[in-house]
Amino acid sequence: NDQEIVRFYENAAKEAAKYQMIIELHGSYKPVGMEFKYPNVLSFEGVRGIENHGGCIPDNSLYLPFMRSVLGPMSFTPGALLNVQPEGYKNGLGSNMVMVGTRVHHIAYYILFESGLQMISDSPRQFDMNPDCRDFIFSTPVTWDETHALAAEAGQYLIVAKRHGDKWWVGGITNNAENNREFDITLNFLPTDKVFRMTAFEDGVNANRQAMDYDIRKQNVKQGDKIHVKLARNGGFAAILE
Repeated sequence: NDQEIVRFYENAAKEAAKYQMIIELHGSYKPVGMEFKYPNVLSFEGVRGIENHGGCIPDNSLYLPFMRSVLGPMSFTPGALLNVQPEGYKNGLGSNMVMVGTRVHHIAYYILFESGLQMISDSPRQFDMNPDCRDFIFSTPVTWDETHALAAEAGQYLIVAKRHGDKWWVGGITNNAENNREFDITLNFLPTDKVFRMTAFEDGVNANRQAMDYDIRKQNVKQGDKIHVKLARNGGFAAILE
């Protein structure tokens, strides 16, 4: 973020805007408000994201919504579908490109980490083999009309509800806690005059050991209902209400 690169970013954004082109700045410093002057700049990296593999663990990611995301859009490059718990991770070239955290933990990033341009960091083949996860991720918008923090402690856990149009998304993640975390979330943020169909991705019964284990729950919900959220270690929760 020296003068030369700051000037380059400014010139690139200005020139791209002239030709109605969008920009995502990867490998960049943290955002400092340039996206307000140049709305065609959709996101900045400025974070230790998925490309760091073993260095990008839930214990670190649980601080990002409280610190990094406050500054502006964050290109975290989520979308890892080869998931392990910490003891299953092996670093080094030639090893599987796996990520620490449960499958649902990584899906929930799309709700929790805001970026005007989202990525899918895994192989397209992985998404073809997991169409339910793919379709949920692709249905998650990149802009939001309303946000509610439902449960939060920096570095420990986070559950947030967000609205886009007349649909709601609820995302939650937790760190490498020794025990499962459980929450009863009251859906007070929903409008009074509608019954929603909730499709929720949840950590499976074996997710504390087999991080790719997950279940899908479907049920009707309305304002004032409570939903039970159970997060495995390094786990997550991701739901759409429509």
